[in-house]
Amino acid sequence: MNFERIYLDNAATTPLRSEVVDAMREALAEGGFNPSSLHAEGRRAKGVLDKARDRVASLLGAARGEITFTGSGTEADNQALLGVVRAAPRPAHVVTTAIEHHAVIEASDRLREEGFEITILPVGREGRVEPDEFARSLRPHTVLASVMYANNEIGTLQPITELARIARERGVLFHTDAVAAGSWLPLDVQNLGIDLLSLSAHKFQGPKGVGVLFVRRGVAIDPILHGGGQEFGRRSGTENVLGIAGAARALELAVFERAEASARVAELRDRLEAGIRSSVPAVQVNGAAPRLPNILNLSFAGLESEALLIALDLAGVAVSAGSACTSGTLEPSHVLAAMGVEPPWNAGAIRFSLGTRTSGADIDRVLTLLPSLVTGLRGPVATGQARGND
Repeated sequence: MNFERIYLDNAATTPLRSEVVDAMREALAEGGFNPSSLHAEGRRAKGVLDKARDRVASLLGAARGEITFTGSGTEADNQALLGVVRAAPRPAHVVTTAIEHHAVIEASDRLREEGFEITILPVGREGRVEPDEFARSLRPHTVLASVMYANNEIGTLQPITELARIARERGVLFHTDAVAAGSWLPLDVQNLGIDLLSLSAHKFQGPKGVGVLFVRRGVAIDPILHGGGQEFGRRSGTENVLGIAGAARALELAVFERAEASARVAELRDRLEAGIRSSVPAVQVNGAAPRLPNILNLSFAGLESEALLIALDLAGVAVSAGSACTSGTLEPSHVLAAMGVEPPWNAGAIRFSLGTRTSGADIDRVLTLLPSLVTGLRGPVATGQARGND
């Protein structure tokens, strides 16, 4: 019997929704021109761009002028960190965490090279930042804290509302990388109490090449791209009007369907976790509740993640060994290492990330395939006590 491939790598990217394709096609007639041009064609393109910006702003509880469109979530993260810190008077200090996306980690490294002070907060075994430790890390000259909303590898949520409140009380701006959370978590920036937020459209079934950066009114931020002064002077470059129209529609659908989709996908994820833990020995769950409804990160003792990834791929199942944003390389996860996961378990980590298209039949098929694949790769069954977070 031939089976269709099963896609369980939605944390890497999500397939375009047909409604998003339709929105981009509808925008083509008016949005195919340069929105910075003053002629009629340019004004029509500007109308498409403004409509999309208004829609995104409304969905985030923001004002139109607080929304900047970028080329990716990575660019949005870089703009937030580099832009805010470079605009601040020196000395300036930044607080972030050891499990951030590489976009935040490497932007922080760049700031350190420029002479700014950086504090990297550790996380516990469950992958969370302790609010008390966060509060202790803030200094009189701290200008920005950047803590991701939800981790893209293990799914663990951070208490960003509490962290943002602590930062606000101390006069510190708060940025959150919400790229992994776009489809699954509330994004109202007023309720979250944050100053900057990053999103990436292709993580919530929108097009690649479109990021969103919310910057609260009054926050000083230097551009990292210079040229035509588009996007309120924050991000030069002719806007990707068609992609932005698609991103706005994708975010609208994600917000409207979030509650129902999250509940259904969480149930499937829990079924997958329970099935694997009951049928495969020596398995460790990485990360703990509360976590994203779609991510399950497991370590398999006695094998390398690359071998299992390839075996699953050949069997028609697409998964990941962690973040997909490391140039296609398979290296030990910095997230798991920061959590204190021992190297043998880190080396055998696989991320299953479900999506809105994942079905119960998909989960059943994976549970049928996986035990024999793991046994074949291990040879004699690996010994050792399986661990996890119940």
